[in-house]
Amino acid sequence: MSESDLHWSTAITQVKPNEVRLRGYRIDELMGRVTFAQAVYLALTGELPSPEVGRLVDAILVSSIDHGATPPSALAARTVASTGAPINAAVAAGVLSINKYHGGAIEGCMKAIRQALNLAEEKGLSTGEAAAEIVSRYRQEKKRLPGFGHRIHTADPRAARLFDLAQEAGVAGKGVAMLKALESALAESLGRQLPINVDGAIAGVLVDLGIPDELANAFFFMARVPGLVAHVHEEQRRERPMRRIHPTDHDYDGPPPRSLD
Repeated sequence: MSESDLHWSTAITQVKPNEVRLRGYRIDELMGRVTFAQAVYLALTGELPSPEVGRLVDAILVSSIDHGATPPSALAARTVASTGAPINAAVAAGVLSINKYHGGAIEGCMKAIRQALNLAEEKGLSTGEAAAEIVSRYRQEKKRLPGFGHRIHTADPRAARLFDLAQEAGVAGKGVAMLKALESALAESLGRQLPINVDGAIAGVLVDLGIPDELANAFFFMARVPGLVAHVHEEQRRERPMRRIHPTDHDYDGPPPRSLD
């Protein structure tokens, strides 16, 4: 095999002496001028977003930064940290636990939204009719529709905020509209309300942003890493090694409720 047979290309980053470019932009020129969320969008899509879309992507990342010590990713990270593992190994354990049933609802919901949108286009159905048919299919197959309902929240405040920001950014389109139609169709089918949760809201927004389904999980674990770092660091500083970690029998002793206003 010759050296030419081993040659390959990447369209992401170019590195030269005294110069590093991400998707063509010098990173030192991006520093201080774009947010981390805008840089994430650039890395994933190849283009810089508008400030409004960057703010929306930032909100998506903030929305999932942490959800307490009970999710599998936090428990996994804390458990590994309690063994004396370094912070990178403990955080990696948390990230590796983000899969189909933990964090995967975003991708699943995106696929359901796209199924409904494709159905509406193929059969000439209204948004409501397509949503009702998708809900019917899921129920017949005894499959749960991802992105709806929550084990703690009866109305997820993060979802409402994302919809507001998507509207402000001019992004909310067919994806968000179909998501809300699925919510209505699901409530009618079940005879009770299963509100859109944060995963569902992220799914609707990502569809309207044109993000591929296969990157959905990435948005969840990119967002969750800082929370996992905080859990691991706290476990290492405050708890005894090799402890039995109860998933729910714990309380909160951090700062009292605060507001940005």
